[in-house]
Amino acid sequence: MIPALLLLGLSALVAPSMTYSCYGDISALPAPTMSCTAVRAPDCGYAIVRKTAEADLVRLRRYEVPIRRVARNLCLDPALIGAIMSQESRVGLLLNNGWDQGRQKYGLMQISRQLQQPYAVWDSEEHINQCSTILVLSINEVRTRHPTWTWDRQLRGGICTYHARMGNLQVYEEDPCSRDNNYVNSVIRRAQYFKRNGF
Repeated sequence: MIPALLLLGLSALVAPSMTYSCYGDISALPAPTMSCTAVRAPDCGYAIVRKTAEADLVRLRRYEVPIRRVARNLCLDPALIGAIMSQESRVGLLLNNGWDQGRQKYGLMQISRQLQQPYAVWDSEEHINQCSTILVLSINEVRTRHPTWTWDRQLRGGICTYHARMGNLQVYEEDPCSRDNNYVNSVIRRAQYFKRNGF
């Protein structure tokens, strides 16, 4: 009896079909277009995002259980957490003992040491929870500031705020996260890919 209950609990924890996001269904967002400039051509566009997401999915599987626990506790889509890990650090591939090359950002989701002192081991569940909590606060900050925006605009603004920690989002159409407007689109594309593949 106890093993059966334990098995049921584990299957509920990792069931790929479960959706528990309070911030909308990421797969329902229109797939964003991604423009490439001559400077960005080698590392932008949907083809390169898909290619990197495919490679990152292998590393992401290692963190699937803690991602799902954090996602459930914060009412986030686990695919979105995975997408930010992929976008920010290639799920740890680009890190040196948890730090970026300039030693300014830390962890799978790259929290800035200027924003908040990171705690816990860089790839631990505690650190994933810390960064995901900042993501939730960012989305809610945009919701409060722009209550008339549609949920997808609020979600995009929250992703941007997580990345840039901007004091005021005045213009939605121009993604202030990057000069070429691709940061949020890249995160959404990655999240949609991960969701189609079991997250």
